Amino acid sequence: MSNTETPKAALAGVRVLDLSRVLAGPWATQILGDLGADVIKVERPGAGDDTRNWGPPFLPGQDGENGDAAYYLAANRNKRSVTIDIAKPEGAGLVRKLAPHCQILVENFKTGGLKKYGLDYASIAAINPSIVYCSITGFGQTGPYAKRPGYDYIIQGMGGLMSLTGEIGGEPMKSAVAVADLFTGMYAVTAVLAALRHAERTGEGQHIDAALLDAQVAMLANLGASYLLSGETPKRLGNQHAAIAPYQVLATADGHIILAIGNDGQFRDFCDAAGVNLADDPRFAHNEARVNNREELTAALAHIMAQRATAHWIAALEVAQVPCGPINTLDQVFADPHVIARGAVETVHRADGVSVRLAANPLRLSATPPRTRAAPPLLGQDTDAVLEELLAMGEDVRARLRAERVI
Repeated sequence: MSNTETPKAALAGVRVLDLSRVLAGPWATQILGDLGADVIKVERPGAGDDTRNWGPPFLPGQDGENGDAAYYLAANRNKRSVTIDIAKPEGAGLVRKLAPHCQILVENFKTGGLKKYGLDYASIAAINPSIVYCSITGFGQTGPYAKRPGYDYIIQGMGGLMSLTGEIGGEPMKSAVAVADLFTGMYAVTAVLAALRHAERTGEGQHIDAALLDAQVAMLANLGASYLLSGETPKRLGNQHAAIAPYQVLATADGHIILAIGNDGQFRDFCDAAGVNLADDPRFAHNEARVNNREELTAALAHIMAQRATAHWIAALEVAQVPCGPINTLDQVFADPHVIARGAVETVHRADGVSVRLAANPLRLSATPPRTRAAPPLLGQDTDAVLEELLAMGEDVRARLRAERVI
């Protein structure tokens, strides 16, 4: 592909009606937008997505005023913002009129919350039977908790993640990043694409019930499987691994390093690079022995690693091909030459002329790579264009609706 040729978009021709806000839903629709879908983000007039105000920090406006918060900017590129008040009958009617022009609808209202507006799956499927309708909630459409509001923090606790995260003997800890929201968004994208493939093949749409708690339980992965196999409840191990040793953080002479040794050969290579003979000690010769003698192993490694600086260990262990790494602060992350070489950050320009740096989509596709076509939109910047383009709505009608605060 030449430098001037626009890459093909995998989801070109697909339109998404995005009724979601905050993180799980917007994360999913941003990915769909990155892959080429036309995402129409429906927001409340005058207010918009809650996260527009979840700051500081805020993006400075042209005159120095607070613009949108970083939280909003992180999850809303490649979308068009349309302001419609769905609480007003005419506003809900506009959304129903937009639905036949879309192949996908994503919403994250409380279970059953859209039925009173005629925007639930049954109502939308009646006018667009092939639509892929994705509902994202905390607890799903069924079950005893279905009506509860669900937030990432609560789900990390209820879904077991916090019981496994934190220092040995310390209090349970949440992840600094909203992983339940983000995993649910990723699972939702997978489900949407599978359902879209089915709809394109058969003409049959469907309702996707995506729940944060379901995703959190699924992403317990090996630790969940360990409990189901053994019946033993895993305990917090801080930065250590339940089934591998050494797989942990250790202090060096001037900081810390991560050792991620996954097999006996790597442990022997570590010992050779460090100039010690721990691999010949029967307590440490095999992974099971190292796990069973974790405290003695950690004490021995702590003494060894504290003798030299982090940079020394990184250099020496990389030569020996022993998995290891530093613990970077975010300024170090974004200055890392490999992160820069991979194009992990991009600068985008908003409709008001303000520029913002954002993390880029990490997917690498040789034929249809994701592409940033538009910065996170200003509130309502595309209302007129979308209503005219899809509904052939004239300026006089739009003016009336705006005066009545429907749009």
